[in-house]
Amino acid sequence: MHFARLASALPAPSTRRAASWVRLLGAAACAGVLAGCAGTGPRGQAQADLSEISPHEMEWIAASDDPIGELVTQQRNRSLPPQAGRTAPDSALIGAALSQLGVRYRYGGSSPETGFDCSGLVAYSAEQSLGLKLPRNAAEIAGWGTSVARGELRPGDLVFFNTMGRRYSHVGIYMGADRFVHSPSAGGVVRIEDMKMAYWAKRYNGARRLDFASLASAGNP
Repeated sequence: MHFARLASALPAPSTRRAASWVRLLGAAACAGVLAGCAGTGPRGQAQADLSEISPHEMEWIAASDDPIGELVTQQRNRSLPPQAGRTAPDSALIGAALSQLGVRYRYGGSSPETGFDCSGLVAYSAEQSLGLKLPRNAAEIAGWGTSVARGELRPGDLVFFNTMGRRYSHVGIYMGADRFVHSPSAGGVVRIEDMKMAYWAKRYNGARRLDFASLASAGNP
């Protein structure tokens, strides 16, 4: 197994994070076992390919309340089509949001230093990448731009969900290939998720497409 090599590459955990590191190494063990179910490497050993995950990513994965889930998310995200979210005209917006992957959720948060809530991440990304000031409330953001049908989504569109018993209570940025980037909820971090997952598919309630050039020049929706 590769755990000795993995452990040597990771930063030393603090006492507060020791339990998370234990769970993370357990996640690596689980990944190895699962890989063994699908196939085996040389000499029949299970191969858990963690080589693409950087020590920095390992640090925030280990600090998560769900390190196994975060590890699986990182591995899944690397299987996205290379073009997803990278060739669209609004890739700057997506890139700004992706640069915050791993930043912790914080209610009312609007910066990497404080953390982000869902609308905080979207507003921060729009201002940093496009100079566009959006409202700091998901429902108010839903009043901007034009409505987009589910089957016509393009990277850079804003996708909305009913997660609190009211429409447009959660917002993320669509990346293509049924993926979106968002800041989920307390205990979570900025991450990419699959809109086809039952939780999100059930709560999806629309999308908006922003005309960034006209909105930026007008200063209002």
